[in-house]
Amino acid sequence: QMQLAESGGGQVTTGDSLRLACKVSGRSRNTLQMGWFRQAPGTEREYVSCISWVRGDTFYAKSIKGRFTISRDMAANTMYLQMDNLVPEDTAVYYCAAGAPGMDDYISLVEYWGNGILVTVTS
Repeated sequence: QMQLAESGGGQVTTGDSLRLACKVSGRSRNTLQMGWFRQAPGTEREYVSCISWVRGDTFYAKSIKGRFTISRDMAANTMYLQMDNLVPEDTAVYYCAAGAPGMDDYISLVEYWGNGILVTVTS
C-alpha cells in the first residue's frame, strides 16, 4: 500500500514563496506519475502539476505555469512543489497524488492521495 505525506504548508503573504514536499512510502511499481492537486473552499479539487516519476517529464496547469515548479528526488522518494509569487487565489488545501499517466486530464486515474496540507496566502 502506497502512502503519501505532505509537508511544508502554511500562511504567507502575496509574493512570498513556499515549498511543499510529499514523502512517498511503499511505492508501487505501477505508479508512474505523481502530482499535486488543490482544493479551495467551496470548489472542486483541481489539477496543479504532475511529473513522470522515472523520466522526470513535468506538466503544469495554465493557472500556475511559470510560478510553480515540480520536481522529485528519486533517492529520497520525495516529490516537491516550489511555489513562487503566491497570490491569494492560490489559497487551498494541496494534495499529493500518485497514479497512472494522464491523471492531469482525468482525476479518476489517481490511485493514491495524501491527506492534504493547507496553504493560505493573504493580501
